[in-house]
Amino acid sequence: MSDQNNVALVTGASSGFGYEFCQLLAKDGYDLVVVARREDRLEELAKSIKQTYGQTVHLFPMDLTEENAPSKLYKLINERGLAIKILINNAGVGRFGKFHEMDQEANDEMIKLNISALTSLSKYFLNDMINSGEGRILNVASLASFQPAGPNMAVYYATKAYVLSLTRSLRIELKGTGVTVTVLCPGPTKTEFGSTDHVQSLRMFKLASISSRQVAEAGYRAMMKNRAVVVPGLFNKLLAIGGELPPRQLAIQINKFLLNK
Repeated sequence: MSDQNNVALVTGASSGFGYEFCQLLAKDGYDLVVVARREDRLEELAKSIKQTYGQTVHLFPMDLTEENAPSKLYKLINERGLAIKILINNAGVGRFGKFHEMDQEANDEMIKLNISALTSLSKYFLNDMINSGEGRILNVASLASFQPAGPNMAVYYATKAYVLSLTRSLRIELKGTGVTVTVLCPGPTKTEFGSTDHVQSLRMFKLASISSRQVAEAGYRAMMKNRAVVVPGLFNKLLAIGGELPPRQLAIQINKFLLNK
């Protein structure tokens, strides 16, 4: 059985930010519970972590958009006697296209993964953390969280605004419990999400794009220092500030420009 004071759960762990979070956690001596759809990727990750850092990695290949997946995951983790001290809600998905032209299944997937799974996992593990008097949660949102709207990515922008709002509220509710919540809001990043020809052709990704390692390190440091919100990159910080200032219509037009080729 793993050291129950040193176990971290990372969703979307097979690539991008999730993979980098796992490296950072293992380096600091955390055993890992990793969740993603692709079992082969998780096996490769576990082998790499074991060889490099010697930490134990518990694999849970799972699609968090499936019915009751978060509750099933919580039950399975408890059955193994693992007490989660760090939860990184990293799993998420984005889709491009006009709302009325989007496949409804794609919209449902975004809502289930970006909102429902994150909310459920936070609820389940928060109760355990509060009872133990310690714990950390890092929610991965987006630069989109600060924006009043995102034409051609309407549902994605809305889901990420939810994550930012939820995290800000939880920080107030959890004051004095020993549990901290941080939200990471990355902008354009070199990950699988941003690797398609369509995404790379967008003006936003041409103007500014940093590595997934840089983003993960910024989020990890912020979580450990109990910071509320972190936006990696100067250009992204300016866009975040601009998105929250009036006139909102100007921010919407800027987003429309950035989310086109």
